[in-house]
Amino acid sequence: MDAVTYPDTKVINFIEQHFVPLRVSFDARPLSDEFSVKWTPTLVTLDSDGKEHHRTVGFLPPDELISSLYLGIAKACFNTDQVDKALVYLDNLLTEFPKSDFAPEALYLQGVCGYKSTHTAQPLKDAYEKLKKHYPTSEWVKRAYPYRLL
Repeated sequence: MDAVTYPDTKVINFIEQHFVPLRVSFDARPLSDEFSVKWTPTLVTLDSDGKEHHRTVGFLPPDELISSLYLGIAKACFNTDQVDKALVYLDNLLTEFPKSDFAPEALYLQGVCGYKSTHTAQPLKDAYEKLKKHYPTSEWVKRAYPYRLL
C-alpha cells in the first residue's frame, strides 16, 4: 500500500481530515498484540476511547480504502449511538463509491440506522430491496432477507 494507496492524494486528504493515523508494525509489541495485528497491512478503526469498530486486512486500492474508512467511521458512530452521524458517512460512501465492495454492507447498515432513527420498518425493507437490485450476489442480501416481510 506504500507504493500505490497511501501516496494517493485523495487517501492522504481523507485520512488527514478524519483520522489520527498511527502506524504499528505487526511485530511491534505490545500494541500489535493488544489489537491482534498479525499481518500487514491491517487497518483498525478505533474510536476516541481506543475501542475497535472496523478492520481490514490486506491491500486495498485507494477508492476501496476510502470506502472501508467511511464504513469504519459509520460503524463507530452507530456503535456509539450517533445514528444520524452514521447515516451521513454511509450516504457519503454510497454516493461516492457505489461500486465499492464495502457498499453492500453500508447499504445494510443504512437500513438499520434508518430504522433506529425513525422507529419504522420501511428503511429495513428499502435496504433489502436496494440490496437485491444493486448487489444481488452480496452476502448482505441474505442478511437482509427477513426484512422483505416487513
